[in-house]
Amino acid sequence: MAQLKDILYKVTINAVVGNTGVEVNSIDFDSRNISEGDVFVAIKGTVTDGHQYIDLAIEKGAVAVVCERMPEQTQNGVTYISVENASRALAFMAANFYDNPSQNLKLVGVTGTNGKTTVATLLYHLFKKAGYKVGLLSTVKVMVDDNEHKATHTTPDSLTINKYLSLMSDEGVEFCFMEVSSHGIHQNRTEGLHFEGGIFTNLSHDHLDYHATFAEYRDVKKSFFDNLPKSAFALVNTDDKNGLVMLQNTKAKKSTYALKTYADYKAQILENQLTGLLLKINDQEVWTRLIGNFNAYNILAIYAAAELLGLEKTENLRLISELESVSGRFQYLISDDKITAIVDYAHTPDALKNVLETINSIRTKNEELITVVGCGGDRDKTKRPKMGHIASALSTKVIFTSDNPRSEVPEAIIEDIEKGVEPQNFKKTLSITDRMQAIKTACQMAQPNDIILIAGKGHETYQEIKGVRKDFDDYKIVQEFLKQLGK
Repeated sequence: MAQLKDILYKVTINAVVGNTGVEVNSIDFDSRNISEGDVFVAIKGTVTDGHQYIDLAIEKGAVAVVCERMPEQTQNGVTYISVENASRALAFMAANFYDNPSQNLKLVGVTGTNGKTTVATLLYHLFKKAGYKVGLLSTVKVMVDDNEHKATHTTPDSLTINKYLSLMSDEGVEFCFMEVSSHGIHQNRTEGLHFEGGIFTNLSHDHLDYHATFAEYRDVKKSFFDNLPKSAFALVNTDDKNGLVMLQNTKAKKSTYALKTYADYKAQILENQLTGLLLKINDQEVWTRLIGNFNAYNILAIYAAAELLGLEKTENLRLISELESVSGRFQYLISDDKITAIVDYAHTPDALKNVLETINSIRTKNEELITVVGCGGDRDKTKRPKMGHIASALSTKVIFTSDNPRSEVPEAIIEDIEKGVEPQNFKKTLSITDRMQAIKTACQMAQPNDIILIAGKGHETYQEIKGVRKDFDDYKIVQEFLKQLGK
């Protein structure tokens, strides 16, 4: 229970009808979850407008309504608060309702197109190994120290974030690492949170179905760094030209990392093999089990962040050498027939290019590189031909297939991908709509020492077709097919 006026702290209010001294049980923005004594926050979403459900929320027992537009008729005994921005108001209310739990631990946000999950998850494991109680808010899962919860979005809604941070605070968690998506920032889900630091990985073509332009996408990411407090650190990759843009207006302590340009934290790749990387970080050598150039950046970001959070250098390097790859991020297995299968979440042109270039830099070129790839339905269509171009240019054979077609016709998505294939690469390509059959075909085509890359879904354990989700795990499926064919 809390008083309405207390949970409205920091909310920009336009008008009030009723009593703000009323006691409230809980807050929600979904009218279906409202019960007696709750506050309903009416948010105008991309699909539905919460203002349509105000009367329903009151029928279900809401004692207060927070909205951007006051209803024409108000009901006695109900408090109405008109605000400038309902999603922003919800974020502050959620933080206040849970007693601002982000202030009780060191919260670090990781943002960028690629690498968010890897950096956040590996920092979680690094600090666990260092003996701390740690939290994780990621695409794959939410960890409250040792307790796992299922994740539903890259950046959950602000109520969910604060609920988990409150659980972490109660458990005595000292550090929490959180993926921060552009959607989450744009929808004010990170407002009202106190960050100890922010990490920028890179920026490339993604989410242009949501953001009108690349500049808007970049500026939304930048706003996260603009809002960091003076007490926080802002750590950015300066090999990406957008890295310094992130630092332009931040009040936080600025730190940089890079492989190619001058930076506070510098790394050099000494060895790059299918078994791992040998890196020199600020003149100290470290062997890591992670693979590829893009992981050299991830490791460097982790090293820098851990040092900025107070971890001792030698201990930091020792723990980095013990880290293993994150589920669905360059996760590989080698069959009895010496066929290597790699499962990766690469679902953007840049991520796919990184993974394929990494494999090509390691392989001897005497073996085939067979790529299985698709694109998600109801998402940014402009990247589909680019994915087709990259996959066909950088592989010896490609099978275009379904990813999560969602409400779209899978064959139409594959046709969009095929538009990017250059004439000289047509003979390398094959289209198989059924993803299971595509993976099976890749396994049947592969000879000893060949490499199969299955891209796009990574850690996901489902496939969504016509609004229905069915179990589907790329890693388990390729493992099973290779085992059968080996027999």
